[in-house]
Amino acid sequence: MNLNSLTAISPIDGRYRSKISDLDEFFSEYALIKYRVLVEIEYFIELVNLPLPQLKNFDTSLFGKLKQIYRNFTVEEAQKVKDIEAV
Repeated sequence: MNLNSLTAISPIDGRYRSKISDLDEFFSEYALIKYRVLVEIEYFIELVNLPLPQLKNFDTSLFGKLKQIYRNFTVEEAQKVKDIEAV
C-alpha cells in the first residue's frame, strides 16, 4: 500500500504532511539516528578530554573530523546504520 493522506498512520503524516515537512529534520527516523550519532561522538570527545587512561593516546586533532561525521550526515548513512542494527 502506498502512503497517501488516506493510508497514513495519522493525519500528521497524511493530511498535514505539507505543513510539517520542515520538521523531518528533527522528528524523522533519520533525525533520530543522526542525533544519536551526534551524542555518541560528543560523548566520546568528552571521555577523551577527562582524560581516561584508555584514551590517552587518542589524537585530539581528529575531533574536527569526528564532528564532520554528524555535521554532514546523510540519509544514506542513516540507512547504513539501520541496516547494521537490523542484524
